[in-house]
Amino acid sequence: MQLVESGGGMVQAGGSLRLSCAASGGTFSTYTMGWSRQAPGSEREFVAVINWNGLRTYYGDSVNGRSTITRDNAKNTVSLELTSLKPWDTAVYYCAMDRFPQSVRKTVVPTAKEGFGSWGQGTQVTVSS
Repeated sequence: MQLVESGGGMVQAGGSLRLSCAASGGTFSTYTMGWSRQAPGSEREFVAVINWNGLRTYYGDSVNGRSTITRDNAKNTVSLELTSLKPWDTAVYYCAMDRFPQSVRKTVVPTAKEGFGSWGQGTQVTVSS
């Protein structure tokens, strides 16, 4: 599965951004999808995850209440809306696909980066104060 992120950019603190990830080359609708981010000198951090049918979502503590993850299985896309952005939200944001389809995962929704097997190239988000 190939994943391509878009929508990053520079925004002032307090602003909003909508990131998108387009998937191709696989059965998108059967996989949990997630977003992670990595700031310079920091570990990759879990941001949000959405299960295969969009009915279950989980968020990292740092963005909980300020972000919304959605997916469109007809268009093979997953999106992340970020609001009330802070300077510490500055990072490269990566889209990722679960290592295993729902038929294998059953009800498990991974959040750790080890649970994801395909990653996009990332899109830079820079929040200025």
